[in-house]
Amino acid sequence: MRDANTARPRPLGFWAVWSLTVGVMIGSGVFLLPTVLAPYGLLSFGGWLITGAGSIAIALVLGRLASRTKRTGGPYAFAHDAFGDLPGFLVGWGYWASVWTATAAVAVAFTGYLTVFIPALSDNPMGQAAAALVLIWTLTGVSIRGTREAGLVQLVMTILKLVPLVVIILAGLVFGDAANLPELNPSGGPVLGVLAACALLTMWAFAGMEAGTIPAGEVTDPERTIPRAVVAGVVVTTLVYIAATAAVMLLVPAADLAVSTSPFADAARNLGAWGPMMIAAGALVATAGSMNGNIFISGQMPMAVALDRLAPKVFARLNAQGAPAFSLIAASTLSSILLIANYTRGLVAAFTFMLMISTLMTLAPYLVSALAEFRHSWRSSRAWTGLALAAALYSCFAILGSGLEVIAWGLGLVVIGIPVFYLGRQRD
Repeated sequence: MRDANTARPRPLGFWAVWSLTVGVMIGSGVFLLPTVLAPYGLLSFGGWLITGAGSIAIALVLGRLASRTKRTGGPYAFAHDAFGDLPGFLVGWGYWASVWTATAAVAVAFTGYLTVFIPALSDNPMGQAAAALVLIWTLTGVSIRGTREAGLVQLVMTILKLVPLVVIILAGLVFGDAANLPELNPSGGPVLGVLAACALLTMWAFAGMEAGTIPAGEVTDPERTIPRAVVAGVVVTTLVYIAATAAVMLLVPAADLAVSTSPFADAARNLGAWGPMMIAAGALVATAGSMNGNIFISGQMPMAVALDRLAPKVFARLNAQGAPAFSLIAASTLSSILLIANYTRGLVAAFTFMLMISTLMTLAPYLVSALAEFRHSWRSSRAWTGLALAAALYSCFAILGSGLEVIAWGLGLVVIGIPVFYLGRQRD
């Protein structure tokens, strides 16, 4: 094996970074959001706009930070450059935990959609666990084969997962009926309260926008490629989310949508018997694509930390194909253990807690990145300082929306990372 510092070609271009950004963001969650938002009526689009604007602000900040460095690591590298070893490590530590935890969670969601095509799995927890493990290690094998292969698979999966969403958007334009639209504010709550609730619900759909900034060491001309690809990815995803939600509301009567467990499948019935199956297949591709991106990142993050000598050097070793094989295997092993724990009755609650912590530890790097940009720009650019401040405030809003219990668990994970930092640093 060779060290990641060795000069080598950079195989990822604009479309690979774009697909990593979009692919990790668009997972299984979007397929349920129309139902979740239905009680809030047309005001829910205000929540989408708030969240989309906040996410674009964060994406611009991430892009600005990425334009200054060729280092792998994304939010870890930004925090390390701005605030030093320990803060940088803790961002990388928490983010890495969130990624391999998310991999296990998405694997569980994948098996849920798989039962549509293999009904025998419905009452077979062991079979579901086996199917999820096969997917995790198949995609891990793709990343171990090399960065170029992982990027190509990610691009194909991203395109495929967009197909059913685009089909629903077109179906809404052709078959949609304005009479199906819900009231402006059916809940009757205060407008600001409704908008805040909708923003909290929709912000989870944007988690993962930072994914494209992480493999900078593998990207051609990263200072230009990453900012353009990440911002473009977030803008495209925002437009797709809003348009797809509107299409579902046009296709499914408001009363039915509020109780639907598969809103996109219900909307697809306008296309005939094949419609719901198309949506189920699209959800499978969406979850698999999100997993592929998470697994790829789970190898890049510890590699970046090890390159700075803040983690054991084995994490920075590359195989003959230029992939951080040890990092990938370590993360996927942890995902597999957590997955198996999910199918053990006594540990389901622990698994649920880890999922909530994963969400929080994805949001925290946004705040740290915004503060890093604020530190960079506050003397040189009022515009970027203002944007960084807006991104920081939005990140705080999102983090507080996680709830005090989840924040407490997240802080606990950070505290655990402190002794890991001091024990794991390279000393030779």
